[in-house]
Amino acid sequence: MGDTDTTAAALLAGDFATLPDLIRAHARERGAKPAIHFGEQSITYAELDRTMNRIAFALQRDGVQPGAAVAILGPSSLDYALVFLGALRAGCVAAPLAPSATPDQLAAMVADCAAPILFHDAAHDIAVPVRKVALDALDDWLGDGTPVPAPVGPQDPFNIIYSSGTTGTPKGIVQPHAMRWVHIARAPAGFGEAVTMVATPLYSNTTLVSFLPTLGWGGTVVLLARFEARDYLVQAEKHRGSITMLVPVQYQRIMADPEFDRFDLSSFTLKTCTSAPFSAALKADVLARWPGLLVEYYGMTEGGGTTILVCNAHPDKLHTVGKPLEGQDIRLIDDEGHEVPQGEVGEVVGRSAAMMTGYHGRAEATDAATWYDPAGNRFIRHGDIGRFDDEGFLTLLDRKKDLIISGGFNVYPSDLEAVLAGHPDVADCSVVGVPSEQWGETPVGFYVGSGQPAEILDWCNAKLGKTQRLADLHRLEELPRNAIGKVLKRALRDRYA
Repeated sequence: MGDTDTTAAALLAGDFATLPDLIRAHARERGAKPAIHFGEQSITYAELDRTMNRIAFALQRDGVQPGAAVAILGPSSLDYALVFLGALRAGCVAAPLAPSATPDQLAAMVADCAAPILFHDAAHDIAVPVRKVALDALDDWLGDGTPVPAPVGPQDPFNIIYSSGTTGTPKGIVQPHAMRWVHIARAPAGFGEAVTMVATPLYSNTTLVSFLPTLGWGGTVVLLARFEARDYLVQAEKHRGSITMLVPVQYQRIMADPEFDRFDLSSFTLKTCTSAPFSAALKADVLARWPGLLVEYYGMTEGGGTTILVCNAHPDKLHTVGKPLEGQDIRLIDDEGHEVPQGEVGEVVGRSAAMMTGYHGRAEATDAATWYDPAGNRFIRHGDIGRFDDEGFLTLLDRKKDLIISGGFNVYPSDLEAVLAGHPDVADCSVVGVPSEQWGETPVGFYVGSGQPAEILDWCNAKLGKTQRLADLHRLEELPRNAIGKVLKRALRDRYA
């Protein structure tokens, strides 16, 4: 707990502050200002601060110690957000879990983070040997006492984010308060007056990098229970949204809404995107039709390096993910761990002030995700393959694990997907590598659209090099994606097998 006489401005100008202390300062200085809107519900900063205290007191009453994980399971809701923030006030570690995981996976996550308590919605009352509190009965559980101050330092854990599981069993990514402070401190001052539209789940790091800075600066969050393009547009116009973080598939669905152009979105000053490949054509469409800056960020939940592309300023670089942010060290390495010369292809590694502590309880996985330069500086392996151009802009070619080695040649699925997406009857697509007796691996495509697979396959292969050609093509009703829009390529491989 911080100095109750410190102003928000002083905290934000310092070297380190915690989010609970910032919210307390905003409650003193602008207590009547809305902090979070959720449907017909709304909570001011004064109410938010009082509720965080009540949650922190109840956690301490129930014996949940500072530093313990507090697991939260369910879709986004106001109560979900309150428990997340209240756990931080108690000095605990927020552990938001993805409802899309199986009951066995969820139980394993609760055990992995050793959470003594689980908050859950009605649809996810999983069997775990810990205390459970239903989110819709939160008022019955709350206490009215004053919590004991629970100071935290920069390296103390803030939250544990479980990886999306696109490559297998989710790993707990431990992010310290210092990492979240960097996210808050580097946000533009305009976040203090922002109305931030939040349409991705609260268990996703993609969400938290806009949700947390908005509250840290004293802005207002409009939290949506789920994403639906028309509802997003209605809510954005109603609340005069000014900032948003969306993933590419959400931009795609919003821009495809036949009524998009009738909505007044002139209040927007900043739209950001991250988490999945964002096509140059879609960026160009957003630039042309949606007011305000469009900024793409590229980085990892684990931290490491971050690049930024201000699309409005660089319309000729929309095929890239931009340049490293100031203070970010991003390099490319080969399979032996040596840096590659400028202009050559390599695996992306990054270093910054915003880096995970490690994977919870998985020292070997943490080591595998780490690279050290000759001077001994620690970098995070991003797992992506890329190339820097002469101006320092980074083009991503693919995930390293998705690289297809066919007959000894490197085949990048993103190159094939770009061709496949160019067919007029293809609305969405993905390419994966599958085992081949003849070539070792061979590319297979999946698409959503109206055309016939055989015709589209011939059309694509006529435009691809001999080593790139698709061995097969399948039409699907929709591609499997996780909650933040990443295609689950593992599921596609399993489906093909």
